[in-house]
Amino acid sequence: MEELRILSPTAILGYGFPEESFRRGLAQNPQLIAVDGGSTDPGPYYLGAGVSFTDRAAVKRDLQLMIKAGKERSVPVLVGTAGGAGGRVHLDWCAGIVEEIAGEQGLSLKVALIDAEFSKEEVIENYRQGKLDPLFPAGEITIKDIEDSSRIVGQMGVEPIIQALQEEVDVVLAGRAYDPTVFAASAIKAGFPAGLALHMGKILECASIAADPGSGSDCMLGRLKNDSFILEALNPQRRCTITSVAAHSLYEKSNPLRLSGPGGTIDLSECRFEQLDQRQVKVTGSKFIIAKDYTIKLEGAKMVGYRTISIAGCRDPIMITQIEQIMAGVKGMVKDNFTGLRKEDYRLLFRIYGKNGVMGSLEPVKEFKSHELGIIIEVVAKTQQLANTICSFARSAMLHYGYPGRVATAGNLAFPYSPSDFKAGQVYQFSLHHLLKVEDPLKYFPIIFKLYGKGVGR
Repeated sequence: MEELRILSPTAILGYGFPEESFRRGLAQNPQLIAVDGGSTDPGPYYLGAGVSFTDRAAVKRDLQLMIKAGKERSVPVLVGTAGGAGGRVHLDWCAGIVEEIAGEQGLSLKVALIDAEFSKEEVIENYRQGKLDPLFPAGEITIKDIEDSSRIVGQMGVEPIIQALQEEVDVVLAGRAYDPTVFAASAIKAGFPAGLALHMGKILECASIAADPGSGSDCMLGRLKNDSFILEALNPQRRCTITSVAAHSLYEKSNPLRLSGPGGTIDLSECRFEQLDQRQVKVTGSKFIIAKDYTIKLEGAKMVGYRTISIAGCRDPIMITQIEQIMAGVKGMVKDNFTGLRKEDYRLLFRIYGKNGVMGSLEPVKEFKSHELGIIIEVVAKTQQLANTICSFARSAMLHYGYPGRVATAGNLAFPYSPSDFKAGQVYQFSLHHLLKVEDPLKYFPIIFKLYGKGVGR
Protein backbone atom coordinates (compact mmCIF):
# COMPACT_ATOMS: atom_id res chain seq x y z
CA MET A 1 0.00 0.00 0.00
CA GLU A 2 1.51 3.32 -1.13
CA GLU A 3 -0.87 5.59 0.78
CA LEU A 4 -3.30 5.27 3.68
CA ARG A 5 -6.00 7.93 3.95
CA ILE A 6 -7.60 8.49 7.35
CA LEU A 7 -10.61 10.70 8.03
CA SER A 8 -10.86 12.28 11.48
CA PRO A 9 -14.30 13.89 11.82
CA THR A 10 -13.94 15.69 15.16
CA ALA A 11 -11.63 16.22 18.11
CA ILE A 12 -13.78 14.17 20.49
CA LEU A 13 -16.76 11.99 19.67
CA GLY A 14 -19.84 14.06 20.47
CA TYR A 15 -18.23 17.42 19.71
CA GLY A 16 -19.91 17.38 16.31
CA PHE A 17 -18.74 18.32 12.82
CA PRO A 18 -20.19 19.96 9.68
CA GLU A 19 -21.67 17.37 7.34
CA GLU A 20 -20.24 19.23 4.36
CA SER A 21 -16.69 18.87 5.73
CA PHE A 22 -17.36 15.18 6.35
CA ARG A 23 -18.59 14.72 2.77
CA ARG A 24 -15.44 16.42 1.45
CA GLY A 25 -13.40 13.90 3.38
CA LEU A 26 -15.44 10.95 2.12
CA ALA A 27 -14.96 12.18 -1.44
CA GLN A 28 -11.23 11.44 -1.05
CA ASN A 29 -12.00 7.76 -0.38
CA PRO A 30 -10.51 7.27 3.09
CA GLN A 31 -9.61 3.72 4.09
CA LEU A 32 -10.32 4.43 7.74
CA ILE A 33 -12.62 6.68 9.78
CA ALA A 34 -11.32 7.17 13.31
CA VAL A 35 -12.12 9.36 16.28
CA ASP A 36 -10.89 9.87 19.81
CA GLY A 37 -13.72 9.43 22.29
CA GLY A 38 -12.30 10.97 25.44
CA SER A 39 -9.56 12.30 27.62
CA THR A 40 -8.48 12.97 31.19
CA ASP A 41 -8.76 16.70 30.44
CA PRO A 42 -12.23 17.04 32.05
CA GLY A 43 -10.81 15.66 35.29
CA PRO A 44 -11.32 12.51 37.35
CA TYR A 45 -15.08 12.76 37.91
CA TYR A 46 -16.13 10.98 34.71
CA LEU A 47 -13.79 8.06 35.28
CA GLY A 48 -14.75 7.71 38.93
CA ALA A 49 -18.50 8.19 38.48
CA GLY A 50 -18.65 6.03 35.36
CA VAL A 51 -20.39 8.59 33.15
CA SER A 52 -19.61 10.29 29.85
CA PHE A 53 -18.69 13.97 29.66
CA THR A 54 -20.18 14.18 26.16
CA ASP A 55 -23.93 14.08 25.60
CA ARG A 56 -25.52 10.84 24.44
CA ALA A 57 -27.58 12.43 21.67
CA ALA A 58 -24.49 14.24 20.35
CA VAL A 59 -22.41 11.05 20.41
CA LYS A 60 -25.16 9.16 18.61
CA ARG A 61 -25.42 11.83 15.92
CA ASP A 62 -21.66 11.67 15.21
CA LEU A 63 -21.51 7.87 15.31
CA GLN A 64 -24.52 7.47 13.03
CA LEU A 65 -22.93 9.55 10.29
CA MET A 66 -19.58 7.78 10.68
CA ILE A 67 -20.96 4.23 10.81
CA LYS A 68 -23.33 4.67 7.85
CA ALA A 69 -20.49 6.12 5.77
CA GLY A 70 -18.11 3.36 6.84
CA LYS A 71 -20.59 0.59 6.10
CA GLU A 72 -21.46 2.02 2.67
CA ARG A 73 -17.77 2.10 1.74
CA SER A 74 -16.62 -1.04 3.60
CA VAL A 75 -14.36 1.17 5.68
CA PRO A 76 -13.81 0.37 9.37
CA VAL A 77 -14.79 2.92 12.00
CA LEU A 78 -12.56 3.13 15.08
CA VAL A 79 -13.31 4.84 18.39
CA GLY A 80 -10.68 5.25 21.11
CA THR A 81 -11.42 5.85 24.80
CA ALA A 82 -15.08 5.06 24.26
CA GLY A 83 -17.53 6.81 26.53
CA GLY A 84 -15.09 9.56 27.43
CA ALA A 85 -13.02 7.84 30.12
CA GLY A 86 -12.64 4.33 28.70
CA GLY A 87 -13.83 2.18 31.62
CA ARG A 88 -16.00 -0.89 31.18
CA VAL A 89 -19.18 1.05 31.92
CA HIS A 90 -18.16 3.70 29.38
CA LEU A 91 -17.43 1.05 26.75
CA ASP A 92 -20.80 -0.61 27.33
CA TRP A 93 -22.52 2.78 27.11
CA CYS A 94 -20.97 3.47 23.71
CA ALA A 95 -21.67 -0.06 22.53
CA GLY A 96 -25.33 0.45 23.40
CA ILE A 97 -25.44 3.48 21.13
CA VAL A 98 -23.85 1.53 18.26
CA GLU A 99 -26.34 -1.31 18.71
CA GLU A 100 -29.19 1.21 18.69
CA ILE A 101 -27.91 2.78 15.46
CA ALA A 102 -27.58 -0.63 13.81
CA GLY A 103 -31.19 -1.47 14.66
CA GLU A 104 -32.62 1.87 13.60
CA GLN A 105 -30.66 2.07 10.35
CA GLY A 106 -31.09 -1.57 9.34
CA LEU A 107 -27.34 -2.21 9.39
CA SER A 108 -25.51 -5.45 10.10
CA LEU A 109 -22.40 -4.64 12.11
CA LYS A 110 -19.53 -6.74 13.41
CA VAL A 111 -18.14 -4.81 16.37
CA ALA A 112 -14.98 -5.38 18.39
CA LEU A 113 -15.11 -4.24 22.01
CA ILE A 114 -11.70 -3.86 23.69
CA ASP A 115 -11.86 -3.70 27.47
CA ALA A 116 -9.30 -1.46 29.21
CA GLU A 117 -10.45 -1.67 32.83
CA PHE A 118 -8.15 -3.22 35.43
CA SER A 119 -9.29 -5.05 38.54
CA LYS A 120 -7.92 -3.75 41.82
CA GLU A 121 -6.46 -7.19 42.46
CA GLU A 122 -4.44 -7.02 39.23
CA VAL A 123 -3.07 -3.61 40.13
CA ILE A 124 -2.25 -4.60 43.71
CA GLU A 125 -0.39 -7.69 42.50
CA ASN A 126 1.69 -5.58 40.10
CA TYR A 127 2.28 -3.03 42.85
CA ARG A 128 3.66 -5.72 45.14
CA GLN A 129 5.95 -6.89 42.36
CA GLY A 130 7.36 -3.37 42.02
CA LYS A 131 6.02 -2.84 38.50
CA LEU A 132 4.35 0.54 39.13
CA ASP A 133 6.21 3.84 38.74
CA PRO A 134 4.64 7.28 39.37
CA LEU A 135 4.34 9.83 36.59
CA PHE A 136 4.91 13.47 37.56
CA PRO A 137 3.24 15.04 39.46
CA ALA A 138 1.93 11.87 41.10
CA GLY A 139 3.80 10.48 44.07
CA GLU A 140 4.13 7.06 45.60
CA ILE A 141 0.89 5.25 46.33
CA THR A 142 -0.28 2.69 48.85
CA ILE A 143 -2.46 -0.37 48.57
CA LYS A 144 -5.22 1.68 50.20
CA ASP A 145 -5.05 4.19 47.32
CA ILE A 146 -5.68 1.32 44.92
CA GLU A 147 -8.45 -0.18 47.05
CA ASP A 148 -10.18 3.19 47.38
CA SER A 149 -10.25 3.69 43.62
CA SER A 150 -13.71 3.57 42.09
CA ARG A 151 -12.30 2.56 38.72
CA ILE A 152 -8.87 1.93 37.15
CA VAL A 153 -8.10 1.89 33.42
CA GLY A 154 -4.95 1.46 31.36
CA GLN A 155 -4.01 3.21 28.13
CA MET A 156 -3.75 0.52 25.47
CA GLY A 157 -1.25 0.77 22.64
CA VAL A 158 -1.77 -0.23 19.00
CA GLU A 159 -1.44 -3.98 19.57
CA PRO A 160 -5.00 -4.77 20.79
CA ILE A 161 -6.48 -2.62 18.04
CA ILE A 162 -4.38 -4.36 15.38
CA GLN A 163 -5.59 -7.70 16.73
CA ALA A 164 -9.20 -6.54 16.48
CA LEU A 165 -8.71 -5.30 12.90
CA GLN A 166 -7.48 -8.73 11.82
CA GLU A 167 -11.07 -9.98 12.16
CA GLU A 168 -12.42 -7.62 9.45
CA VAL A 169 -14.77 -5.77 11.75
CA ASP A 170 -17.03 -2.86 10.84
CA VAL A 171 -16.48 -0.99 14.11
CA VAL A 172 -13.83 -1.07 16.81
CA LEU A 173 -14.77 0.40 20.18
CA ALA A 174 -11.71 0.63 22.40
CA GLY A 175 -11.73 1.42 26.09
CA ARG A 176 -9.05 3.77 27.39
CA ALA A 177 -6.51 4.12 24.61
CA TYR A 178 -3.40 6.17 23.98
CA ASP A 179 -4.75 9.00 21.84
CA PRO A 180 -2.94 8.27 18.53
CA THR A 181 -3.56 4.51 18.53
CA VAL A 182 -6.91 4.31 16.72
CA PHE A 183 -5.36 6.33 13.89
CA ALA A 184 -1.96 4.60 13.87
CA ALA A 185 -2.90 0.94 14.41
CA SER A 186 -4.18 0.30 10.89
CA ALA A 187 -1.15 2.05 9.43
CA ILE A 188 1.34 0.07 11.49
CA LYS A 189 -0.54 -3.13 10.64
CA ALA A 190 -0.10 -2.22 6.95
CA GLY A 191 3.65 -1.73 7.41
CA PHE A 192 3.97 2.05 7.52
CA PRO A 193 6.68 3.51 9.82
CA ALA A 194 5.47 3.73 13.39
CA GLY A 195 6.95 7.19 13.97
CA LEU A 196 5.06 8.76 11.08
CA ALA A 197 1.87 6.84 11.87
CA LEU A 198 1.84 7.83 15.55
CA HIS A 199 2.80 11.45 14.88
CA MET A 200 0.01 11.77 12.32
CA GLY A 201 -2.34 10.09 14.78
CA LYS A 202 -1.35 12.52 17.50
CA ILE A 203 -2.44 15.41 15.27
CA LEU A 204 -5.53 13.74 13.76
CA GLU A 205 -6.94 12.86 17.18
CA CYS A 206 -7.63 16.58 17.64
CA ALA A 207 -8.88 16.98 14.06
CA SER A 208 -9.16 20.65 13.01
CA ILE A 209 -7.78 22.01 16.26
CA ALA A 210 -4.54 21.72 14.27
CA ALA A 211 -5.91 24.01 11.54
CA ASP A 212 -6.08 27.79 11.25
CA PRO A 213 -8.51 28.91 12.54
CA GLY A 214 -8.70 25.92 14.84
CA SER A 215 -11.86 24.08 15.80
CA GLY A 216 -12.55 20.98 17.86
CA SER A 217 -15.73 20.42 15.87
CA ASP A 218 -14.52 20.01 12.30
CA CYS A 219 -12.85 17.42 10.09
CA MET A 220 -9.28 16.67 9.05
CA LEU A 221 -7.82 14.25 6.52
CA GLY A 222 -4.44 12.57 6.86
CA ARG A 223 -2.60 10.88 4.00
CA LEU A 224 0.21 8.64 5.18
CA LYS A 225 3.04 7.54 2.93
CA ASN A 226 6.21 5.59 3.68
CA ASP A 227 8.35 8.72 3.99
CA SER A 228 5.86 11.40 5.07
CA PHE A 229 2.29 12.33 5.84
CA ILE A 230 0.08 15.14 4.58
CA LEU A 231 -2.62 16.89 6.58
CA GLU A 232 -5.55 18.71 5.01
CA ALA A 233 -8.30 20.75 6.63
CA LEU A 234 -11.59 19.77 4.99
CA ASN A 235 -13.52 22.96 5.67
CA PRO A 236 -12.71 25.67 3.05
CA GLN A 237 -12.74 28.21 5.88
CA ARG A 238 -9.75 26.49 7.51
CA ARG A 239 -6.28 25.59 6.41
CA CYS A 240 -3.34 23.64 7.69
CA THR A 241 -0.23 25.77 7.99
CA ILE A 242 3.31 25.02 9.08
CA THR A 243 2.64 27.02 12.21
CA SER A 244 -0.68 25.35 13.07
CA VAL A 245 0.61 21.81 12.51
CA ALA A 246 3.96 22.39 14.20
CA ALA A 247 2.26 24.07 17.14
CA HIS A 248 -0.06 21.12 17.55
CA SER A 249 2.93 18.78 17.45
CA LEU A 250 4.05 20.52 20.66
CA TYR A 251 0.61 20.15 22.22
CA GLU A 252 0.30 18.32 25.56
CA LYS A 253 4.00 17.51 25.79
CA SER A 254 6.49 18.26 28.55
CA ASN A 255 9.32 17.78 26.03
CA PRO A 256 8.72 19.52 22.67
CA LEU A 257 10.67 16.88 20.74
CA ARG A 258 9.53 13.67 22.42
CA LEU A 259 6.22 12.09 23.36
CA SER A 260 6.27 8.84 25.29
CA GLY A 261 3.51 6.27 25.01
CA PRO A 262 2.96 2.52 25.16
CA GLY A 263 6.06 0.74 23.88
CA GLY A 264 8.23 3.74 23.15
CA THR A 265 8.64 7.39 22.23
CA ILE A 266 7.73 9.53 19.24
CA ASP A 267 10.93 11.44 18.35
CA LEU A 268 10.44 14.73 16.48
CA SER A 269 14.06 15.94 16.63
CA GLU A 270 14.47 15.49 12.85
CA CYS A 271 10.91 16.44 11.93
CA ARG A 272 10.33 18.89 9.09
CA PHE A 273 7.18 20.74 7.96
CA GLU A 274 6.50 21.85 4.38
CA GLN A 275 3.61 23.96 3.06
CA LEU A 276 2.32 22.19 -0.05
CA ASP A 277 -0.46 24.61 -0.89
CA GLN A 278 -2.75 26.99 0.94
CA ARG A 279 -4.46 24.23 2.98
CA GLN A 280 -2.04 21.26 3.12
CA VAL A 281 1.12 20.59 5.11
CA LYS A 282 3.61 17.77 4.56
CA VAL A 283 5.51 16.30 7.52
CA THR A 284 8.69 14.20 7.36
CA GLY A 285 11.33 12.88 9.75
CA SER A 286 9.15 11.59 12.59
CA LYS A 287 10.61 8.50 14.25
CA PHE A 288 9.62 5.98 16.89
CA ILE A 289 12.14 4.83 19.48
CA ILE A 290 11.27 1.47 21.00
CA ALA A 291 11.50 1.48 24.78
CA LYS A 292 13.48 -1.05 26.78
CA ASP A 293 10.37 -1.82 28.82
CA TYR A 294 6.83 -1.77 27.49
CA THR A 295 4.76 0.39 29.83
CA ILE A 296 1.07 1.18 30.11
CA LYS A 297 -0.22 4.29 31.83
CA LEU A 298 -2.73 3.50 34.57
CA GLU A 299 -5.41 6.02 35.55
CA GLY A 300 -7.52 5.63 38.66
CA ALA A 301 -10.07 7.85 40.39
CA LYS A 302 -11.41 7.77 43.95
CA MET A 303 -14.20 9.65 45.68
CA VAL A 304 -13.01 12.20 48.25
CA GLY A 305 -16.25 13.90 49.31
CA TYR A 306 -19.19 16.02 48.20
CA ARG A 307 -19.19 19.53 46.76
CA THR A 308 -21.40 22.61 47.16
CA ILE A 309 -20.62 25.94 45.48
CA SER A 310 -21.99 29.46 45.49
CA ILE A 311 -21.30 31.97 42.71
CA ALA A 312 -21.23 35.70 43.42
CA GLY A 313 -19.87 38.99 42.14
CA CYS A 314 -18.34 41.98 43.87
CA ARG A 315 -18.00 45.53 42.55
CA ASP A 316 -17.17 47.39 45.76
CA PRO A 317 -13.70 48.93 45.24
CA ILE A 318 -13.04 48.99 48.99
CA MET A 319 -13.85 45.29 49.36
CA ILE A 320 -11.81 44.42 46.29
CA THR A 321 -8.65 45.91 47.83
CA GLN A 322 -9.18 43.80 50.97
CA ILE A 323 -10.37 40.56 49.41
CA GLU A 324 -7.50 38.43 50.79
CA GLN A 325 -8.12 39.57 54.36
CA ILE A 326 -11.87 39.08 53.95
CA MET A 327 -11.44 35.49 52.74
CA ALA A 328 -9.18 34.76 55.70
CA GLY A 329 -11.75 36.34 58.01
CA VAL A 330 -14.58 34.23 56.63
CA LYS A 331 -12.52 31.06 57.03
CA GLY A 332 -11.90 32.05 60.64
CA MET A 333 -15.62 32.59 61.22
CA VAL A 334 -16.40 29.13 59.83
CA LYS A 335 -13.78 27.54 62.06
CA ASP A 336 -15.10 29.33 65.14
CA ASN A 337 -18.71 28.47 64.37
CA PHE A 338 -18.13 24.76 63.76
CA THR A 339 -15.69 23.92 66.53
CA GLY A 340 -16.65 20.24 66.56
CA LEU A 341 -15.37 19.64 63.04
CA ARG A 342 -11.92 18.29 62.28
CA LYS A 343 -9.65 19.75 59.61
CA GLU A 344 -10.18 16.71 57.40
CA ASP A 345 -13.99 16.98 57.59
CA TYR A 346 -14.21 19.81 55.05
CA ARG A 347 -12.28 22.16 52.77
CA LEU A 348 -13.38 25.74 52.16
CA LEU A 349 -11.97 27.27 48.97
CA PHE A 350 -12.36 30.64 47.24
CA ARG A 351 -11.75 31.19 43.53
CA ILE A 352 -11.44 34.89 42.69
CA TYR A 353 -11.84 35.66 38.98
CA GLY A 354 -10.41 39.03 38.11
CA LYS A 355 -7.46 38.41 40.41
CA ASN A 356 -5.99 34.92 40.17
CA GLY A 357 -8.97 32.65 39.54
CA VAL A 358 -7.30 30.78 36.68
CA MET A 359 -3.72 30.23 37.89
CA GLY A 360 -4.06 30.71 41.64
CA SER A 361 -0.70 30.94 43.39
CA LEU A 362 1.09 30.50 40.05
CA GLU A 363 -0.31 33.79 38.70
CA PRO A 364 2.70 35.98 37.75
CA VAL A 365 0.69 39.23 37.82
CA LYS A 366 0.72 40.33 41.45
CA GLU A 367 -0.90 43.75 41.04
CA PHE A 368 -4.42 43.79 39.70
CA LYS A 369 -6.78 46.63 38.85
CA SER A 370 -10.09 44.84 38.39
CA HIS A 371 -13.18 46.96 38.91
CA GLU A 372 -15.17 43.81 39.71
CA LEU A 373 -14.49 40.26 40.88
CA GLY A 374 -16.19 36.95 40.26
CA ILE A 375 -16.18 34.88 43.44
CA ILE A 376 -16.78 31.14 43.71
CA ILE A 377 -17.20 29.81 47.23
CA GLU A 378 -16.53 26.07 47.18
CA VAL A 379 -16.85 23.52 49.95
CA VAL A 380 -15.85 19.86 49.74
CA ALA A 381 -16.93 17.83 52.77
CA LYS A 382 -17.41 14.24 53.86
CA THR A 383 -21.19 14.45 53.32
CA GLN A 384 -23.39 16.52 51.01
CA GLN A 385 -25.29 17.91 53.99
CA LEU A 386 -22.11 19.14 55.64
CA ALA A 387 -20.93 20.71 52.37
CA ASN A 388 -24.29 22.46 52.08
CA THR A 389 -24.08 23.74 55.66
CA ILE A 390 -20.52 25.09 55.46
CA CYS A 391 -21.13 26.72 52.06
CA SER A 392 -24.33 28.39 53.29
CA PHE A 393 -22.58 29.78 56.35
CA ALA A 394 -19.52 30.98 54.40
CA ARG A 395 -21.70 32.62 51.78
CA SER A 396 -23.76 34.55 54.32
CA ALA A 397 -20.63 35.44 56.31
CA MET A 398 -18.99 36.98 53.22
CA LEU A 399 -22.24 38.64 52.17
CA HIS A 400 -22.43 40.64 55.40
CA TYR A 401 -18.74 40.76 56.36
CA GLY A 402 -17.77 44.04 58.01
CA TYR A 403 -14.40 45.14 56.66
CA PRO A 404 -12.53 48.38 57.47
CA GLY A 405 -13.86 51.38 55.51
CA ARG A 406 -17.04 49.60 54.48
CA VAL A 407 -19.70 52.04 53.27
CA ALA A 408 -22.41 49.62 52.10
CA THR A 409 -25.11 48.80 54.63
CA ALA A 410 -26.66 46.02 52.54
CA GLY A 411 -24.92 42.91 51.21
CA ASN A 412 -21.39 42.90 49.82
CA LEU A 413 -22.11 40.37 47.07
CA ALA A 414 -24.33 40.15 43.99
CA PHE A 415 -25.80 36.71 43.27
CA PRO A 416 -26.81 35.92 39.68
CA TYR A 417 -28.86 32.87 40.67
CA SER A 418 -31.56 31.92 43.13
CA PRO A 419 -31.05 29.58 44.88
CA SER A 420 -27.53 30.83 45.36
CA ASP A 421 -25.98 27.49 46.40
CA PHE A 422 -25.47 24.55 44.04
CA LYS A 423 -25.14 20.99 45.28
CA ALA A 424 -22.60 19.48 42.92
CA GLY A 425 -22.52 15.99 44.38
CA GLN A 426 -19.63 13.56 44.51
CA VAL A 427 -16.06 14.77 44.11
CA TYR A 428 -13.29 12.57 42.73
CA GLN A 429 -9.54 12.92 42.48
CA PHE A 430 -7.01 10.91 40.50
CA SER A 431 -5.66 8.10 42.66
CA LEU A 432 -3.35 6.55 40.05
CA HIS A 433 -1.23 8.27 37.44
CA HIS A 434 1.38 5.55 37.11
CA LEU A 435 3.24 3.45 34.57
CA LEU A 436 2.86 -0.32 34.62
CA LYS A 437 5.59 -2.51 33.12
CA VAL A 438 4.16 -5.37 31.07
CA GLU A 439 5.65 -8.25 29.12
CA ASP A 440 2.65 -8.66 26.84
CA PRO A 441 0.85 -5.53 25.50
CA LEU A 442 -2.26 -7.64 24.81
CA LYS A 443 -2.58 -9.24 28.24
CA TYR A 444 -4.80 -6.68 29.94
CA PHE A 445 -6.99 -5.76 26.95
CA PRO A 446 -9.40 -8.60 26.13
CA ILE A 447 -11.45 -8.33 22.95
CA ILE A 448 -15.08 -9.37 22.56
CA PHE A 449 -16.74 -9.51 19.13
CA LYS A 450 -20.44 -8.71 18.83
CA LEU A 451 -22.95 -8.74 16.00
CA TYR A 452 -25.46 -5.91 16.03
CA GLY A 453 -28.46 -5.08 13.89
CA LYS A 454 -30.00 -6.61 10.79
CA GLY A 455 -30.11 -10.39 10.72
CA VAL A 456 -28.95 -10.79 14.31
CA GLY A 457 -31.17 -13.04 16.39
CA ARG A 458 -32.59 -11.79 19.67
